Amino acid sequence: MSYEEHLDEVTTQITEIYTVEDEEAIRMVMAAQADEYFSGHDDDPSICTLARAGVDARWVFAHYDRQGRRKKPK
Repeated sequence: MSYEEHLDEVTTQITEIYTVEDEEAIRMVMAAQADEYFSGHDDDPSICTLARAGVDARWVFAHYDRQGRRKKPK
């Protein structure tokens, strides 16, 4: 899948796994993208897989709140 499709899939998985609204999931993914979490994906599209989208969805949800702010470490 393309980089853009991968970001869409990460967003979709966040909404499905965590019952997050679309707009919230989009904010979370956009914040992670702005923080360059996905920069390796853009450089190497071979890592843009369905399985990796699940890993990325869990990572993004663990590190960003529904407003797209980075969560503070506990």
